[in-house]
Amino acid sequence: MSKVNVAAPDDATVLRILQASKAAGAAGRPGEADQLLAQVSQIAPEHPAVLNELGLRMMLRADAGKARELFARATQADPKSPSLWSNLASALHELGRADDEMEAIERALALEPRHLAALLQKGVLIENRGDARNAARAFRNAFATVPAGAQVPPAMAAALAHARDVVARDDQELAAVLEERLAGIRAQHGGGAQRRLDKCLQLLTGKARRYTPEPTFLYFPGLPAVEFFEREQFPWLDAIEAAADEIRQELTGALVADRAGLEPYVAYPEGVPLNQWRELNKSRRWSAYFLWNQGVAQEAHMARCPRTVEVLRGAPQCDVARRGPTAFFSILDAHTHIPAHCGITNTRLTVHLPLIVPPQCRFRVGSETRAWEPGKAWAFDDTIEHEAWNDSDTPRAILIFDVWNPFLSDAERDLVRATVETVGTYYGVSGDSAL
Repeated sequence: MSKVNVAAPDDATVLRILQASKAAGAAGRPGEADQLLAQVSQIAPEHPAVLNELGLRMMLRADAGKARELFARATQADPKSPSLWSNLASALHELGRADDEMEAIERALALEPRHLAALLQKGVLIENRGDARNAARAFRNAFATVPAGAQVPPAMAAALAHARDVVARDDQELAAVLEERLAGIRAQHGGGAQRRLDKCLQLLTGKARRYTPEPTFLYFPGLPAVEFFEREQFPWLDAIEAAADEIRQELTGALVADRAGLEPYVAYPEGVPLNQWRELNKSRRWSAYFLWNQGVAQEAHMARCPRTVEVLRGAPQCDVARRGPTAFFSILDAHTHIPAHCGITNTRLTVHLPLIVPPQCRFRVGSETRAWEPGKAWAFDDTIEHEAWNDSDTPRAILIFDVWNPFLSDAERDLVRATVETVGTYYGVSGDSAL
């Protein structure tokens, strides 16, 4: 073991010795770890980091009384450290001193309201007092401090799992209480579906997650964030759905006569930082037979599908030079997954008309997942995260096209059109992939 210079017990030296002690312990050298800890305890016996480490050692040895004494001295030496107050609360918890424990937790949270360990401790303490509902509220506050996808410390894994169970039970109980209260009011109003309220309750009780538009290019503020739009908002879809059989026939005819007209839908050049498309980029597992491709009419394809083109002209297609409309038959191979992604702008919506849909195909927008039904169209905001699956043994085929967002005024459409066209001219680019 190398000799450690302990002549000047400044903070840097103390912390370096403590780190060396922890490293030795983690490496399976407990004797060296203890020796280093004893050494730093001699040269800086009242240093808060030293007292804290000694307290943690006492907790491991199940000596909560000694640990409490050490943590209390540590908080006196450094009363502005929330972690020290949280550790003191842990020792008080083991000693059954609930009032003192809560005081220590509140001291920690006063210093750092988002302190995860203290929030979890508070939830457990409230739960132990028999108040499961408010314990769940405390645990929700703890979850709010953990960013999506963040790795939590392994030492907190069990506490977080317990907290999730408490919150899940509370969500179920709250949902039941709400339904009991709202049932009569629903009946007073005819007992019909209340789609927006139902989604509100799902979000409130943890059955759904809230998604927001995340366009990759142009965000237009003030537009409602709707996952699947109500079918009644698009009366022009009646004519398109009525022609579904004819459209399907044109698709199958085109696939037989012009197989070469299919192209990979995802075709980004090398070097574009879109890792989610790595597997599907330039792959025919997700193919497109374009009728319009970013504003460019595919005349040969359109000639093979005249009825499809005719009914699409009745839709409010998103007409922007070198950007729209876009309309194509989308062929998704068997056992293929389109990964979660977001579209380029919420000023347009995407419409699906399912044509050939084997079992085990589904589509998710935000928190809602649906199965396609042949001939039944829907419109959605593709800037809200969405993905698709074909888990069957045969290809799935749908007609996809874009339309203006119905919440844009005529003036806003004109202004958005000019804005997008100007951006393309400014940068000298064309096509969605360049935005």
